[in-house]
Amino acid sequence: MIEILPSILSADFARLGEEIATVERGGATMLHVDVMDGHFVPNMTVGPPVVKSIRKATRLTLDVHLMIANPDPFVPVFAEAGADLISVHQEVCPHLDRTLRMIQDAGVRAGVVLNPSTPVSALEDVLDIVDFVLVMSVNPGFGGQKFIPNSLRKIRKLDALRRERGLQFAIEIDGGVSLDNIAEIVNAGCDWLVAGAAVFHSVDPADTVARMKRAAMEAGYLRV
Repeated sequence: MIEILPSILSADFARLGEEIATVERGGATMLHVDVMDGHFVPNMTVGPPVVKSIRKATRLTLDVHLMIANPDPFVPVFAEAGADLISVHQEVCPHLDRTLRMIQDAGVRAGVVLNPSTPVSALEDVLDIVDFVLVMSVNPGFGGQKFIPNSLRKIRKLDALRRERGLQFAIEIDGGVSLDNIAEIVNAGCDWLVAGAAVFHSVDPADTVARMKRAAMEAGYLRV
């Protein structure tokens, strides 16, 4: 199923409950939550208390993206806070197999993230474990950046590996997603599209989500 995941990094935190309700009205079923520590990426955002508060405010699937230098100790904390999916960066996990299995043991779906400069080949030995792979189409740390076209090549490669090996992991993309590039992203093989500024900085976020979801589904019908 192709999904649009609004990213709260671009939402108005003073009105976060209202912002989430708005994208729900637009048809969003998943919500992307970026967790940054100021070490792995040059920014700091939210922690477990915010995820716990969001969990109380919505029944949407919470996709928690850990952009932090040492994710292992925080996996059970975010799982307990209400995360449905947790993704960690390949670049900071020396024991990636163990980390992914730890996430799943916590009752959460496990994802692994690739920065723009990290090749898909770095994941070939864990693709049979992961529930999803997140391709960063910007350098992580800040919202509103321009889409990096090379991300499409990575998605195509992941989709080819998924088909060749008969695997079921979802492919997700995060960064610079907009109505202008949804079709080519979906046609490349992507299933979940994270959109922050394109949604929350628009005049009508609910309508934007609905239009993005419609465009993604139409592109998906044409995908072979």
